[in-house]
Amino acid sequence: MLPAVVILVVLTIATAAAVLAPRLLPRRVRMDVAPDRPRAFGSEMAWLAVETDDAGRLANALGLEDLSVANWNSGIGAIYDLKLSDSFVFISPPIEGWTFVAGVSLPMPQGGGFVDKAAPLLARVAREFSNVQYFAAFPIIDFYAWARFENGQPRRAAAFGEAGVLWDAGRPTAAERELGLSMLELRGILNRQGDIGGALQLHPTEAHVLGIAERWSLNPMAIEASGGQKRENGVGWIARAPHAWRAQRVRSAA
Repeated sequence: MLPAVVILVVLTIATAAAVLAPRLLPRRVRMDVAPDRPRAFGSEMAWLAVETDDAGRLANALGLEDLSVANWNSGIGAIYDLKLSDSFVFISPPIEGWTFVAGVSLPMPQGGGFVDKAAPLLARVAREFSNVQYFAAFPIIDFYAWARFENGQPRRAAAFGEAGVLWDAGRPTAAERELGLSMLELRGILNRQGDIGGALQLHPTEAHVLGIAERWSLNPMAIEASGGQKRENGVGWIARAPHAWRAQRVRSAA
């Protein structure tokens, strides 16, 4: 007979293996493929709105692989799941000629010592599609962004974080002005005590980002119904986010 201590060690190892094995296995995600109606998203989220009905072509332009069919409910659920959100994006069925690509794993405009991966990605997609838009709204970290490329050219890009303006290219659009987002020049009196001079940027909110999205394309928080009419059922895709999208610090010169 085996000594009691040996039996105890074997049982301990077996128990540990049973607990750790699922964590060591490759992550597999099972998606519901039954067509369903659109699910709202947008808060604490980044997304692309691309004017196309061709999800396959869009996925290829983004460099996405390992695509699996997913309906709205499971796709939106995955990109909001704390264990899955960093690794996947959801490609929606087309709505009124627009296709969304949503996920917190999308590259965000960076400041400081980080490599900018958002602008190059948008420029690449814009070479394939005539209207490409980017949005991000993360109130919890006070980060908001929007950008638009038309016919391969950047028209407007803006991003704001706790540190201030991270991205400001092109002139503010009519949508931004309608929402009260503008640069206010503070002129003051020279050498007057307390005079700050320069310009003051009104800091945006999630409502501003969604408002711009609504004016440029579609507000994803309002897609579950339109004019009281429920939208058609459909299925989209879930895809693993490329490793190249992850934040990366700028390497200092030797």
